[in-house]
Amino acid sequence: MPDPYIRVAVADDGEALGALDRAAWSTLHEVMPPPQPPYRPFFDDSHRPDDLLVAELAGAIVGYIRLVRPTLLASNAHVRQIQGLAVAGTARRHGVGRALVRAACTEAGRQGATRITLRVLGHNTPARALYAAEGFAVEGVLPGEFRLAGRYVDDVLMGRGLTPY
Repeated sequence: MPDPYIRVAVADDGEALGALDRAAWSTLHEVMPPPQPPYRPFFDDSHRPDDLLVAELAGAIVGYIRLVRPTLLASNAHVRQIQGLAVAGTARRHGVGRALVRAACTEAGRQGATRITLRVLGHNTPARALYAAEGFAVEGVLPGEFRLAGRYVDDVLMGRGLTPY
């Protein structure tokens, strides 16, 4: 499989990203209930296209990663946070997630960030392994933070340093 093409999202990607998000929904990585019709727009005032990098293969969107400032505080302006990563089932295990994480780190550095953080559910072994392989370390654990599918699940905080672009 060829390397994915990574680019910044545009407003016209909303429908495809919404469909990808719904298809990828799982208690492995979601704490909210599954989306139900009528579906809300993928982009809104809090979720803008320029906060997302998308991965394309053969012109089709097969993944995205959301990269944002965790707060609007000036004292926190050096940090970016990954607040969502999804890869289409057909594109998993082909380097799309890794390419998106690397692109997010590069973009965060380009924006002047010196740190990047994320939260991942404790039972999401594939995502945790990917982040660890890309230099993220566990920086905290909120034990039993969520109850999903009848069991308590940890919320794992991970982060890594960046070299500004």
